[in-house]
Amino acid sequence: MEADLRKCVADLGLERAKTHIFLCAQPTEAKCCDPAAGAESWEFLKRRLRELGLSGSAENVVLRSKADCLRICMKGPVAAVYPEGVWYHSCSPQVLERIIQEHLIGGKVVAEFCFYR
Repeated sequence: MEADLRKCVADLGLERAKTHIFLCAQPTEAKCCDPAAGAESWEFLKRRLRELGLSGSAENVVLRSKADCLRICMKGPVAAVYPEGVWYHSCSPQVLERIIQEHLIGGKVVAEFCFYR
């Protein structure tokens, strides 16, 4: 593997990643939520994962990716958490805080906002 890719893998903590959350935050065609609401949720998710030490050098890294569209197109922002395959709707910063605390840290699905498992 090239040195720059090895560095990227190390910086992201890929070898320690247990979970990956995808957030449909700023779709090209805003069908699921207002673009400003999606942007707010994305910025919140990035900040909280850093604040909680769940990115980069964390023992159990939570990867995050902003998606243009997760093809649900309603009740957004929508998030998908893998490898569990749990999908959430209405991912405002308040809902994301619950997902972070209860699911990503605590291992318990937030049933109130889960629409598919």
